[in-house]
Parts: sequence; structure tokens; C-alpha cells
Amino acid sequence: MQPFATPPTPPTPSTPSTAAAPLFAPLLRHAPLVLALCLGITMLRSALVPADWLPNLWCSLAIGIPSWLVIDAGRLWLSRGQPYPWPAGWRGPALVMLGMAVGLLVGDITTRLVLGHPLLQGDMLVSTLVTTAVANGIASLLFYLGGKAHALENQVTAVQRDAAEARLKLLESQLEPHMLFNTLANLRVLIAADPARAQTMLDQLIAYLRATLGAARQPWHTLEAEFARLNDYLALMAVRMGPRLHYQLQLPPALAGIPVAPLLLQPLVENAIRHGLEPQPGPGQITVQALQLGQGAAARLQLQVTDNGAGLPPDSPPPAADAPTLPDRHFGLQQVRDRLAGLYGSAATLELRTVPTGGTSATIVFPLPGTAPSP
Repeated sequence: MQPFATPPTPPTPSTPSTAAAPLFAPLLRHAPLVLALCLGITMLRSALVPADWLPNLWCSLAIGIPSWLVIDAGRLWLSRGQPYPWPAGWRGPALVMLGMAVGLLVGDITTRLVLGHPLLQGDMLVSTLVTTAVANGIASLLFYLGGKAHALENQVTAVQRDAAEARLKLLESQLEPHMLFNTLANLRVLIAADPARAQTMLDQLIAYLRATLGAARQPWHTLEAEFARLNDYLALMAVRMGPRLHYQLQLPPALAGIPVAPLLLQPLVENAIRHGLEPQPGPGQITVQALQLGQGAAARLQLQVTDNGAGLPPDSPPPAADAPTLPDRHFGLQQVRDRLAGLYGSAATLELRTVPTGGTSATIVFPLPGTAPSP
């Protein structure tokens, strides 16, 4: 299930604690790996050279921990600004050699102080050097591969996010000319039938475009702004339809600040007028309502557009999503479905129903911001 997409927040200035967090997080993730590697070396040395395993464990930790800190912290520090968290060129092998040298030096000093005998002399010299080189090589390879995999995963996530945002922008850019085309077509008819009302409608259209098209370029706006734009659009349609059009917008104050995508409800209202009220003589009613369903983590937002018009035509299921062309009735509906899928995944639904008393109801439901989608 795709998580609920929240509006982007402006970046905050980095502080020393937040800047250090990316450095310490990988170190903590790699600590169990390093400890397991040290324990494995201890068991191997104890099996090859029968001896008390506690001194071998001490030697492994005394060399392994300093080597790990130098290599792991050094690769993150030296690879800042690079696509992968590993130093480029000669700095990578040099860092591994430095980690080995520091580990051997610290291990030799601490072993002299704690156990009373050196590591880098006598029979232990060759075995210690070989074991340290192999262990550091294995750990460095794992650090490199793990960092590269994590970086590639972040790149894939970023590409998917950018693609989703571009798709949503494309859907919005398709909705705006669709609405304008229908409005201009209606205006052309009205010019011949009633020039005075056509002039009033043109003035209303100019005011509507001036107030709304700038806001449509934003990825999110409040539900209050969405309802305000619907009121402007319905006022524009009321100029053309006259007393035939009645509408009511019901937005509880507690839901006014909920973020939604622009032009989310306008296609549903346009369909209700064009395919519900216009084919039917006499007055028509459109009601747009926002309602919260449930509480807490299961809370969802329901947006409903209801009309008392002609209703859904019989035996006309919506076309497939990959249909090459869409009838005008289904264009706006498909755009709304696609945008909901891009924003909320399977957590959002759009359902059309025939109202028993006559007309059609289009209902959108999706999780409220800050809540987990219901399974």
C-alpha cells in the first residue's frame, strides 16, 4: 500500500546534530557486523592454535574496532558529495591501509598493557598481519557494496517520486484546457442566444481565471481554497444556466485546512452539470460536501458531489484505464482516479452511484493527513 503523500515542507537549516546523524547511523548499523567478524576470527584462531579464547577475543576486538572506526567513518567523510559512499580513486585503498595500520598499532599497545605481551613480535606477527589484512578487506568490501546498494535505492526512490510528480502535473495541465474548452463552447452558444448574458459570463470567466489559474500551479492547497474555487466555477455556470442552477457547498470549519490537490473536485462538479443537470429540463441542485469518517489513525476524508439530474446511463460501465480515447463523460473521472492513485495509492477510492431519488453521487475517500491508511 502506498503511504499517504503529505505536502512538501520547506527545508530547515542544518544543525550540528542533524549533520552528524548521517555519519553515526551507518556506523551503528555496521557495529553488529564488525563484532560478528571479530568473533569469527577469534574462533578460527582458537581452533588453529589451541589457547585460551579470551586473549584471542581481546586481540580481535583491539584491532578490529579501531580499524572499523577509521575505515567506516573515513569513507563517509571523504565521500561527501559523491553518488556512492566510498572514496574515489586512490583514496579508497589508502583508507583501508590506514585503518589496518591504526588497528594494528592500537591493538599492539592495548595488548601490551592488558595481556602483557606484544602482538607484532614473535610467532604471532605473521598470523596477525594476514588475519588483519583479510578481515579489513572483507569488511571494506561489505561497506562498499552496502553503501552502493543503499545509494542506488535512494536514486530509484527519487526517480519514482519525480515521475509521480510529473504525471500529476500532466494530469492537472490536461484538466485545465478541458474545463476551458467546455466553458468556451457554452459561451459560443450563449453569444447567439443572449448576448447580454454572454458578456456577463465572459466577465465572470475572466475573473475566475485570474483568481484560480495561478493557484492551480501549486501542488497542494487547502480544502477551503478548493471549495472557494468551486464556488467561483459554480457562479460562472450560474450566469449561463440562470435560475436553473442551485448549488450548496458544505465544508465544516474543522476540515478547512486539510491539504488537497488543486482541481480535485472541479471535474466532478463539471460532469454533474454537463451530464446531469443540462440534459434535464427544469431546475437542478448540486451539493458538494466534506465529511470526516472515523477518528484517530483510521480517520478518512470523504468528499461528495451529488446532483439531482439525469443520473447514470444504463449499461455504461467506465472504460478501461488504457483506452486510447475517453468519452467526455469519463475524461474528468479518469483524471481524478489517476491523480488519486498517484497521491494516495490504493488507500483512495472514487465511487459513482445512482441516487434513489434521482441523480448521481460521486464520492472520494482518502486518509486524512497524519493517519495511516486502513488495510
